[in-house]
Amino acid sequence: MNTMTDVAGKVWSWAVCQSIRARQHAGELLQEESAQGTTEYAILVGVLVVIAIIAIVAFKGKVQDLWNAISEGINSL
Repeated sequence: MNTMTDVAGKVWSWAVCQSIRARQHAGELLQEESAQGTTEYAILVGVLVVIAIIAIVAFKGKVQDLWNAISEGINSL
């Protein structure tokens, strides 16, 4: 009878240990995924900044002409 109790206790201890390890591993995976998400957002922001700079350089003349037209319109009032 003691042998069955000992075996059951060892199996229970093993199961608890595996459960703890699984929780720790899941926590590590969640932390890694959040870091990956942060990296993806940083890359996205960088790409958007580059697109904004290219747009400003490409349309600089048109924006300046529009600004001058608005300024002249206001001054003529």
